Amino acid sequence: MFYWLVKNLVLGPILLRVFRPWVRGIENVPTSGSAILASNHLSFIDSVFLPLVLRRPVVFLAKSEYFTGRGLKGWLVRMFFNASGQLPIDRSGGRASEDALTTGVAVLDEGKLLGIYPEGTRSPDGRLYRGRTGIARMALESGVPVIPVAMVDTDKVMPIGKRLPTVKRIGISFGRPLDFSRFDGYDNDRFVLRAITDEIMHELLVLSGQEYVDEYATSRRSKSGRS
Repeated sequence: MFYWLVKNLVLGPILLRVFRPWVRGIENVPTSGSAILASNHLSFIDSVFLPLVLRRPVVFLAKSEYFTGRGLKGWLVRMFFNASGQLPIDRSGGRASEDALTTGVAVLDEGKLLGIYPEGTRSPDGRLYRGRTGIARMALESGVPVIPVAMVDTDKVMPIGKRLPTVKRIGISFGRPLDFSRFDGYDNDRFVLRAITDEIMHELLVLSGQEYVDEYATSRRSKSGRS
């Protein structure tokens, strides 16, 4: 109920009017049944605007830090993510990665749309970084299509480190659904998982027009932090 009220009567109409997002390829998103929405990740507001332009709810696997913040801001963020159905995941690797995979597949088994950022974190500089293979495993285990989604100019509205957004028009482009059923039975083959992930990232590259960096975004952010 909270999600519906915020999206359709409170925050949604205001944001759509102010930022006037242009949308392309929305017909590629199924009106029913499960699918993975694989998006590039430029800004915190990606998780806000992507669901706003769709009629169906989107469940995101959100980093657990969003659910543990302190103070008024932490409480507001936690309330929003909980009420809108977002699910916390631990991104520390190992067993946590397996748990995130299981959670994602469970969402898809319920016939829902699952939003995933294959880069694993926001781009530190607006470029597109190497994708992580968890998305490929989810696609193979669930058997659902993957729809690439390009967020455009959201980093110019609210870049990393900025608290308040700048009013600027953004864009969202949905690509054609990708079917990986030809790889059924290979969900534990690391070469197949990498090939699938790279195909998804290539589609995102074409849709977004970003420069591609064959490196994980987390590695680049760590290097920047040391400099």
